[in-house]
Order: sequence, then C-alpha cells, then structure tokens
Amino acid sequence: MGLFKSKDERRIEREMKIRGGMRAIERSIRQQEKFAEDFIKNAQHAKKIGDNGQYQFIRSALKKTAAVKKMLERQLLSIKNAMLIQQQAQASQQFAESMALMATEISRTFGEMDLTKTQSQWEKAVTQAGTMEERMDLFLDSMEQSATSGATASGTREDLVTDEEIDRMIDADVLASEKTELGKLDQLDSEIAKELGTNKQKD
Repeated sequence: MGLFKSKDERRIEREMKIRGGMRAIERSIRQQEKFAEDFIKNAQHAKKIGDNGQYQFIRSALKKTAAVKKMLERQLLSIKNAMLIQQQAQASQQFAESMALMATEISRTFGEMDLTKTQSQWEKAVTQAGTMEERMDLFLDSMEQSATSGATASGTREDLVTDEEIDRMIDADVLASEKTELGKLDQLDSEIAKELGTNKQKD
C-alpha cells in the first residue's frame, strides 16, 4: 500500500518523522539537565566537605554532560532550520504549479496562442517543481542522519564547554534560565503538533 501513497500523505509522514526526532532530542536535553543538576549538588557537597578528589571527578563528569547537552541543542536547532527551508521550498513549489495551471487556462481561453510554447513552459515548471521536492527529500534525510548519528560518529566534543562555564554552574545554579528555554521548546512542539493537525484536516 505504501507504493500508492499520495504526495500529501508522504509529506505528512515526513513531517511526523521530523517531529518525532525533535521530541527525542528534547527528551535527551531534559535528561542531560537532570544529570547536570545532580552533579552540581554533588560537587557542591564535595567542595563543602573538602573532598577535592571527588570534586575533580564530578567536575569532569559535569563538563562532559554540559558538552552533550550543548551538542543536542545544536542538533535541534539544525532540524528547526531544515523545517524552515522545507516550508520555503513548498511555497515555491506551489507557486510554480499555480503558474503552470494558469498558463494552461490562458492557452485554452486564447486559442490563437502558441500552444507549443505554452506546453513547453508548463512541462518545464512541473519538472522544476518535482526536482525541488526530490532535493528537499535528500536534504531532510541528511539532516535526520546527522541528528541521530552525529554523536556516535564524532564523539563527545567536551571542548564545546569551557572550564569557566563548569565552575559557574557549580558555584551558582544557572539551570533556571535553561528550564525557561525548555519551556519554549515545549511551546514549539505544541505549535508543530497544532500545525500538523490543521494540515491533516485540510487533506
């Protein structure tokens, strides 16, 4: 049955897949935040009792956790940018298809027009629209692979987080502002779900 799916059905499936990937990354970000909260508490306790060995160990683990979280946030941002590009491409495709239909209607109304030239323009517009969709498919596939396998392929980039950032995280709880940012991610997810629901009703 998958071979007979319409273009709109395939588009909705791609959007749902992208949404699922974004939610998975958001869950991972929350998990890393929880780890960071626990590490900060433990580091503060080790510092309080003067256990420098444990303090250095926890500090290293906290730095790695912060690096993973920052990497996930960058991946999420890449997917959001890809979605914007997809929307732009869809708008361009709709414009091309509309112009092609208008060319057909005009040629039908004015029979004296050069139908050979009109047909050539129509075929060119449709070909360009189809090529744009194929390119967008390849682009989204590439971004999805990057989001899911980027961490495995390149390893954790601990240099994304400086020692000074780690010290500030331990000395003062800076996670409150990050929770606000995650709240914004929840709002984005809600908006995406609402938009996809609207598209399904239209279809």
